[in-house]
Amino acid sequence: MKKIHVGIDISKEKCNLCYRSGLEIVREEECANDVKALKKAFKAALKGLGASLEEVLVCAEYTGRYIYPLTVACQELDIFLWMDDPTRIKNSMGLTRGKNDAIDAARIAEYAFRYSDKAIRYYIPDAALVSMKNLLADREFLLTDKKRYQSQLTDQKKYMAPGDFNHKNSRWKKVIKSIDDQITAIDAEIESLIAADPVLTRQKELLVSIDGIGERIAINMIAITGGFTRFQNARQFCSFAGLTPYKYDSGTSVRSKAKISKRANQTMKALLHLAAVGAATHMKEGEYKDYYERKTKEGKHVMCVLNVIRAKLVHRMFSVIKRNSEYTKEYKTAC
Repeated sequence: MKKIHVGIDISKEKCNLCYRSGLEIVREEECANDVKALKKAFKAALKGLGASLEEVLVCAEYTGRYIYPLTVACQELDIFLWMDDPTRIKNSMGLTRGKNDAIDAARIAEYAFRYSDKAIRYYIPDAALVSMKNLLADREFLLTDKKRYQSQLTDQKKYMAPGDFNHKNSRWKKVIKSIDDQITAIDAEIESLIAADPVLTRQKELLVSIDGIGERIAINMIAITGGFTRFQNARQFCSFAGLTPYKYDSGTSVRSKAKISKRANQTMKALLHLAAVGAATHMKEGEYKDYYERKTKEGKHVMCVLNVIRAKLVHRMFSVIKRNSEYTKEYKTAC
């Protein structure tokens, strides 16, 4: 049982900290979002409150890259850090009025106290996986820019004088080539990271052995799942990626078909969708294609069938990693 529960509201430049003992706020402060500043703040506060590092639970919202100084500070001090989903924390508060950083920190501290039995300790992933996630984020950013520039070349030709469009065409093609060069460099860097790590190399080999799974999906899957340590099983990942349908029924009047949730990792969902479409419609033969054709002839909606194929791909990826053996179509019965 933790004695002190700390709620932290993280922004780019600063952190607001609220210390609670039970439901009583015993200390509030603000410090820079910096490893040294956070470590100094924790030590001073706990000394003043007469608590040890083992008696503290720190809770914050998982908000992307801004959490890095806090994760390092807690790891170096060996403090229990709980990074939870911002929406889950927000929904737990009920109806609220008013908002600022100090109030948010107090509400997160209350959340940490009330739901401490659900706390999961956060550990900084392996350095190679962190680098892969950062590189993939940069790659996605560049791809978004590339699409924007390409649309300038395809959408505006007939709305400009030929001379003006030729200048625009020459200018944007140079930019697109520069982006392509950067994407190629990022891909090479990711490959070098994987090649230098035997575990990641083996995981990639296992994933690409599955029909319909290419290198791009395999790399993203490894990065997002933290080398298949972040999720316990394929069912959890299907929910995370927005592949699991949920029912919405209430009483006798509300009856809806099971629907997939909008809350999902859109990058992974899009990649899995492309893989499912390729496996179901572009492969000359295979069980995915047979399944797709059989179910669509039975009258099933195309997207429902593709969603099942996406889930099948996820289950097979988790399966080959768990068994540490490449995918095979020869099924063996358990002894």
